Amino acid sequence: MYIDGFVVAVPTANRAAYRDYSAATAPIFKEHGALSIVECWGDDVPEGKLTSFPLAVQLQEGETVVFSWTTWPSKEVRNAAWEKLMQDPRFDPKTNPMPFDGKRMIYGGFEELLAV
Repeated sequence: MYIDGFVVAVPTANRAAYRDYSAATAPIFKEHGALSIVECWGDDVPEGKLTSFPLAVQLQEGETVVFSWTTWPSKEVRNAAWEKLMQDPRFDPKTNPMPFDGKRMIYGGFEELLAV
């Protein structure tokens, strides 16, 4: 299993728009091989002094931290999917803009180490 993880700052007023965006794009990810998509709205996300989710995404007043992940059967499936996703017109930010500042998104791919 391979996991893509994301942390982003979303304007709190855009909660419904973010949920709608996620609900609309999740099927596209699944079409391209994703096994699951989980979106989590920050509820107890403390600000740190050296490191924290709020510091990492440069959280501003009126924003909430969102943590999400997508599971894939393998890194190879994920890599092929991302190539297709970047070409999929339904995923084009010009016609389907993200309801947050994508420049402050933190993301990465992770090999599963343990799942219980």
